[in-house]
Amino acid sequence: MSRVCSINGNKAVMSGNNVSHSNRKTKRRFLPNIQNFALWSDALNRVVRLDMTTSGARTVEHNNGIDNYLLSTANSKLTKTALLIKKQIKSAIAKKNPELNA
Repeated sequence: MSRVCSINGNKAVMSGNNVSHSNRKTKRRFLPNIQNFALWSDALNRVVRLDMTTSGARTVEHNNGIDNYLLSTANSKLTKTALLIKKQIKSAIAKKNPELNA
C-alpha cells in the first residue's frame, strides 16, 4: 500500500525538519492521514473500498457520494484507480438508461 490518496493523489509523503528550541534541525517525514473507506455506489449497486485521505473523504461527501464526485471531476485530476471506477460507473449508468446514449 503506497502512501498516496487513491481518489485524487494530491496528498503524498512530504519531508521536512524537526526544529528544536536551539534551532537544530533533524529530518522527518510528514505522512498523509490515509484511511480505508467503504463507499456505497448507487450506480454500481455495491460498496467500493478505497484507501484515501480524510480530506479526500470529506470532498467525496461534499459532492454527495462517490458517483457524483467521480463524474464531475476531470480525468486529469483522478488517479488510475479512480478512473477505473469512473469507467465502471459510466457503463453501469449507460446500461440502466439506454435512451441517454441516443
